[in-house]
Amino acid sequence: MERLMLRVENIDVARGKLRVIEGTSFEVQKGEFVSIIGSNGAGKTSLLYTISGLLQPSSGSIVFEGESIMGMAPWQICERGIIHVPEGRKLFPDMTVMENLEMGCFLPRSRKCKAESLKMVCHLFPILEERRNQKVGTLSGGEQQMLAVGRGLMGAPKLLLLDEPTLGLAPRVGAEIFEALRFLKEQGITFLVVSQEVLQVLSIAHRVYVMENGRIVLEGSGEGLLHNERVREAYLGL
Repeated sequence: MERLMLRVENIDVARGKLRVIEGTSFEVQKGEFVSIIGSNGAGKTSLLYTISGLLQPSSGSIVFEGESIMGMAPWQICERGIIHVPEGRKLFPDMTVMENLEMGCFLPRSRKCKAESLKMVCHLFPILEERRNQKVGTLSGGEQQMLAVGRGLMGAPKLLLLDEPTLGLAPRVGAEIFEALRFLKEQGITFLVVSQEVLQVLSIAHRVYVMENGRIVLEGSGEGLLHNERVREAYLGL
């Protein structure tokens, strides 16, 4: 049986006076590709923010590798191996590709394996090696997204959080991103991915949670939910 890596239990989260997550529980096992799907405003991004310490729950618990990470600063959570690649990439446009990648291994834990991580990133996304000295602001949207994922990998993640990794990309580029994720899944990297590319997610994920109005309302295997009538009608238009 796979070892439990992350357990989120009965958390409530508010942004100002608005409660965005309510009574939510789920878990991620080591080596799993887990995804969360749902409509805009369902609370998916807020959930990732809470795991990475950018938002704090008012109740419940978050345990990573047997240790509570509630109340920890984001850098402390990063140091423990949870790396968050946010929606919108959040790169440094006036810095080069290589400088952005190096920012991903800023903390001591990830600096120790910088060379190995860089080799993997360049294998996954050869274009980043070709453009290593190019300023990020001059890259295409697809290249920037590859860089955002690559910078996350430079953090030597035990658990990689990805928020909408293909949003706004051409279908061909989005497919390349998912192929890279499939390869990383086969290497044993653990994922928690938020995506509106539901068909792609269901084809790759070990398990999927469906989120509506701040709550987890459905859980199943990727293959199982692919044949679920509720999911097919609401998210696949079938």
